[in-house]
Amino acid sequence: MSIQIGQPLPDTEIKAIDDGRIETARTGALFAGRKAVLFAVPGAFTPTCSEKHLPGYVQHYDAFRARGLAVYCLAVNDAYVMQAWAAAQNVPSGLLLLADGNADFTRALGLERDGSAYGMGLRARRFALYAEDGVVRQLHVEAPGEFRVSGAEAMLAALGG
Repeated sequence: MSIQIGQPLPDTEIKAIDDGRIETARTGALFAGRKAVLFAVPGAFTPTCSEKHLPGYVQHYDAFRARGLAVYCLAVNDAYVMQAWAAAQNVPSGLLLLADGNADFTRALGLERDGSAYGMGLRARRFALYAEDGVVRQLHVEAPGEFRVSGAEAMLAALGG
């Protein structure tokens, strides 16, 4: 069962990439005491993720920051792939990419999907959520093959204003 609105985010170890640096972090600490948007992509360097999903958050990053929101991008990829993807996508400092190489956080959220049919193995479902102090307040999970509710524009609209 996937995480629900009102539930706390799980606390797992993850690799966080910011401004080209890879650091080990705990998800509990990343979300504690702040308002944050977390969006997940099935994979770095994949078409929709690289052409629409991450670029939308890069483009609108200042709008999220103006609202006092932290922004995190999650993928079941290793930290080095996420580091290279951040550089290729010109991800601004402060927009953290979270490398969930073993899918520990993704599985704890209950938002994993089997991409074996596409040679991708276990991946995250495409989703976006809004959390306050580590508690989910909004959750938008895409239907398979869709990109409608988890993009930057959709999240800004869902957050109002």
